[in-house]
Amino acid sequence: MVAISQKSMVQRPPMWKVWLVAARPHTLTAAIAPCIVGSCVAFSETGHFPTQITSLWTLFCIFVQLGTNLHNDYADFVKGADTDARVGQARATQKGWLTPQQTAMGATAVLMGNLIIGLYFLWELKKHGKNNKIDWLFLCIVISSIFNAFAYTGGPYPLGYIGLGDFSIGYSGLGDIFVFLYFGCVATIAIPYLYHRTVVNPSESVADALHYLLLNPQKPTMPLAATAVGLMATNILVVNNLRDRHTDIHAGKRTLAVRLGGTFCRVQYTLQALASYLLVLLDYTLHEQLQQDQQQQQPEIKYIRLLPLLSLPLARKEIEAIWNTDGKALNSHVGKTALLELVFCILLGVALVKAA
Repeated sequence: MVAISQKSMVQRPPMWKVWLVAARPHTLTAAIAPCIVGSCVAFSETGHFPTQITSLWTLFCIFVQLGTNLHNDYADFVKGADTDARVGQARATQKGWLTPQQTAMGATAVLMGNLIIGLYFLWELKKHGKNNKIDWLFLCIVISSIFNAFAYTGGPYPLGYIGLGDFSIGYSGLGDIFVFLYFGCVATIAIPYLYHRTVVNPSESVADALHYLLLNPQKPTMPLAATAVGLMATNILVVNNLRDRHTDIHAGKRTLAVRLGGTFCRVQYTLQALASYLLVLLDYTLHEQLQQDQQQQQPEIKYIRLLPLLSLPLARKEIEAIWNTDGKALNSHVGKTALLELVFCILLGVALVKAA
């Protein structure tokens, strides 16, 4: 294990600040932003905000993010990825402010909160659902969310106890897929799904509910919005990996940035950002066509679905910065990309509510 420097121990901030550094609150927008969109999609479908479901699911997503961050702080240190050569923001374990055991136990404690919230939702789904059955899909989401928080970076605890100590989503280059699926698609779709299966139409099966939300030609917003949010969320990781690629390669961390290089990451970032806005345009076009077919034109809100395009200047600024910046200078652009996602999602949420 990498030694913890005595110098860092002497300079340790107050303990509450140390845990704040380990938790990385600036990343929580990636957990909150999709919940904003998901709640607004539910409102656009029903005319009601699912306040309790939104609050608990947002807390679930925040706990996943915090647990992933804390376990990453622990695992990157014990695997040798976080050293004094690190160019990113401070890591509590690497600085010697927390022991690996403390950060590992902190991650476990937070993720137990996920288990409690997940069990509550499963109980609600079983109580309201068809034939009083367990919702197998949501059970998989809860279990996989907790597992992936540990597996994102991997390490000897706790996966080593089940023979998976060498498995890591992030180190194998699968982090982009994980973020897209869980902090994009799943985080966004879960609120409308939970509301639909516990309030709107509890008697529907899992398959019927998914078909209604994702494959209904009369309601194209849900899959398009979830995809757009996922692409925006993934760009936060793209900047992070672009910044760290020169140190990650020495730690055996085979992210896409390490495997395919900086130019690939910059192209990926650009295309994903632009694709999010193209999906907004596609959603607008499809709804215009539906209104024409149904002769339900609403001129006063005709262009409201294009509201997320107001964040394009911010996106352009970040794209230009990504192409002209590297290394430690990218630190601020991790946070700025997270801010871009948040602004995009707020505007998208407002558009969905106003267009309802």
